[in-house]
This record gives sequence, structure tokens and C-alpha cells, in this order.
Amino acid sequence: MKTSARNVFNGTVKEIRPGAVNDEIVLTVEGGQEIVAIITNNSTRKLGLAPGKACIAMIKASTVLVMTDADKYLLSTRNQFDGQVTRVEKGAVNSEVEIRTPAGLTLCAIITNASAAGLGLAPGTPATAIVKAPQVILAVAR
Repeated sequence: MKTSARNVFNGTVKEIRPGAVNDEIVLTVEGGQEIVAIITNNSTRKLGLAPGKACIAMIKASTVLVMTDADKYLLSTRNQFDGQVTRVEKGAVNSEVEIRTPAGLTLCAIITNASAAGLGLAPGTPATAIVKAPQVILAVAR
């Protein structure tokens, strides 16, 4: 798959929790980690999603938030990936930050240089990548 999304994960549908308008799709991806997506009922049908079906989750790096003290808060965000910063690449305005979980999942976030500095991000810094479930885009092979 060719895409501009920095975060692309192959997975398998673990569970579908139907709702009145939207469905909650739980995927199991590398390392056994789960990613939760919220998509419309129509999209669930159109993609032919069912438990056990192979599926790809895509997350734009600009929708990934970074926290260094998430353990101190209860968050409503369904996708929270604790790990360590493995790379920070500073640009003119924004920084690209990679966070790797103990299970081996790597997420890329694009945040402002001011935020990266304010959080003290550097390789080895404990951090949490946070992604709201409606920001996860799902795809299946034709």
C-alpha cells in the first residue's frame, strides 16, 4: 500500500462493537497490541469487516498527541501507547517524534518544536502516544 500516512499497521479484526450510527472496531496488531477505530456502520459493511479479517490501520502523524505524564491522568482516549522516544527530528517549525512500545509498535507524531522542547523529548524519554479512535482510518485489500 502506498500512502502518506506515517503510521500504518497490519492487523486482524478482534471485535466489532456495533452502535446506532458508528461501530467500534478493535484490531490486534504487531506485538499483540490493540488499536481501536470508530467508523460508520456503513463503512463496516462496505469493508466487509468481521472478526478474524485482515485489516490495515492508518494514523496520520499530525493526529498523534504526545504526553510524558499520562500515567498521572485518566484519559478518555481509547488508544494510548506507552513507550520510549526513539527519535526526534527537529524541523523549521515542527518535530517528528517516534515512540516505540515494549511490544515493538512504533508510532510517529508531528508536534511543534515548542511542544517537543517543553516536554523534554529526546531518545530514551518515556512517553505516551495518544490517538482518538475516530482518527484511525481502516483499509482492507480488494
